[in-house]
Amino acid sequence: MSGGHPNQFALLAQRRFAPFFAVQFLGAGNDNLFKFAFTVMATYQLQLAWMPPSLAGLVIGAVFILPFVLFSATAGQLADKHDKALLARWVKSLEIAIMAAAVWGFVHADAVMLLACVFGMGLHSTLFGPVKYAYLPQHLDERELTGGNGLVEMGTFVAILLGNLAGGLLMAVPEAGARLVAFACLGVALLGRLVAQAVPRSPAPQPDLVINWNPFSETWRNLRLAHEDPVVFRSLLGISWMWAFGAVFLSQFPAFAKDVLHGDEQVASLLLVLFSVGVGVGALLCETLSRRHVEIGLVPLGAAGMSVFAVDLYFAAHALPASALMPVGAFVAQPAHWRVMADLTLLALAAGVYSVPMYALIQLRSPVTHRARIIAANNILNALFMIASALGAGALLGAGLSIPGVFLVAGVVNALVAGAVFWFVPEYLLRCLALLHGRLLRRLGVAGVPPPADGAALLVGPAPEGADLLLPAAAGPRPLRWVVDRRRLAGPGLGALLRRAGAVAWVPAHEDAAAHAEAVERAAQALAAGELVGLFVADEAGRAATLAAVLARQPVPVLEVRYVPGRPAVLSLEARPG
Repeated sequence: MSGGHPNQFALLAQRRFAPFFAVQFLGAGNDNLFKFAFTVMATYQLQLAWMPPSLAGLVIGAVFILPFVLFSATAGQLADKHDKALLARWVKSLEIAIMAAAVWGFVHADAVMLLACVFGMGLHSTLFGPVKYAYLPQHLDERELTGGNGLVEMGTFVAILLGNLAGGLLMAVPEAGARLVAFACLGVALLGRLVAQAVPRSPAPQPDLVINWNPFSETWRNLRLAHEDPVVFRSLLGISWMWAFGAVFLSQFPAFAKDVLHGDEQVASLLLVLFSVGVGVGALLCETLSRRHVEIGLVPLGAAGMSVFAVDLYFAAHALPASALMPVGAFVAQPAHWRVMADLTLLALAAGVYSVPMYALIQLRSPVTHRARIIAANNILNALFMIASALGAGALLGAGLSIPGVFLVAGVVNALVAGAVFWFVPEYLLRCLALLHGRLLRRLGVAGVPPPADGAALLVGPAPEGADLLLPAAAGPRPLRWVVDRRRLAGPGLGALLRRAGAVAWVPAHEDAAAHAEAVERAAQALAAGELVGLFVADEAGRAATLAAVLARQPVPVLEVRYVPGRPAVLSLEARPG
């Protein structure tokens, strides 16, 4: 693994990333080409009593997602037990077999065969999911992980977009549409298998793992495994919520375009384009915004954008005047629709900013030997959340709520969910506030030795006033465990947030010997756990005594911090000798 690349796009020219990226891109594209073409066929051509046009999309989506619930746990075990490059080739070979059966289904208009192939492609995606996200940390270092995840997220949504567009356009070709779709799906599967041959070896982290083939007991075991690290588990829940949130919008685009925006099928396609481009741009922005680190401080910004633009979308769309269905040119020409398009694009961009750091954090924090199984747990939760999302949106619509009203509910619920996440995991909000304060208000510059990206270390210095106390956290890529005067923690606002994040209340030994000893013990325990600890107190003699006591218990590297206030502000960090 190597760093030093100018940006994430350099990865697309490297064998450790490019073939893998192409394989996942082709797989996601083929999933959606096949599903959307079958949905169009079931809606306009087959006229089946057991799958009427109004339910075709719902039935096909449910059959596709079922394997994620049933087999994700098994897929995670396989990805921990076997070489991921080998698994990618097996999965791509399975895709060829499924698409060969789909050729028969399309040519003979056999809906049962095609529905079985939908289940097969769901299984194909289920098996590839843990490979996809466990592969990245095996080949990318910490400074490349956010950029690599951003590319994968962007590629996934662009593939979804292109697959849907291709499926619709090919199926619409008179007389030959079904055959064109059939051979396009088979061709993409063959190309994916060819490219998979170039994916580099990715040795199994636990080759002696004994597979538990019971999907129910293993699913429960995976969820318990993920729950062992609260930050990882809550990140899994956060990602799953993002998929549930996004599914509300994606599932409603056709009806939203027709019934609310009064646009034709091209307008529905435009909404999909805007959403996909927005997510892709947001995902790619994460590397720049995070300065090439795994930066959880971006998550609250993304969550806020998701809620703000979802709520504004309601106000932009809920009272549009009725009109005849208009083509995309006429739709775009009306200024009243520009706000709708901007809201949808920015909402999707915020979702990209929200999700990529969480994916990277899960990959970085999960144990290597169990990483694929934890990612499998994420896939299970994603599927369950998306099912709940579909049921919830359906219930709201059934109760008479309008589609913009459903979007409004999604935005408000997102704000409540994000608030709960940041209350239980305050590190997200603290990192966000530190970034905003350091970059926007203080335009912070860092001189000397940067805080280490991993491993225990101790930052020591005077306590900056007010919100400037956050600046040492903005100097590095990691959450900081503060050790500060207990008076700074006693008040509301920043003090309350620091308390929630586990800040250590410091008091001079001569005032309260027991409280001082407890502060030393807690700081030493945090360092023993590999955390970055910041000892920031104004009392120079007390700070020196506390530093000596902590180092006596837990010897670690020490960085002396000097703060020069102003705009721009400067933090100077120097390694302490010895």
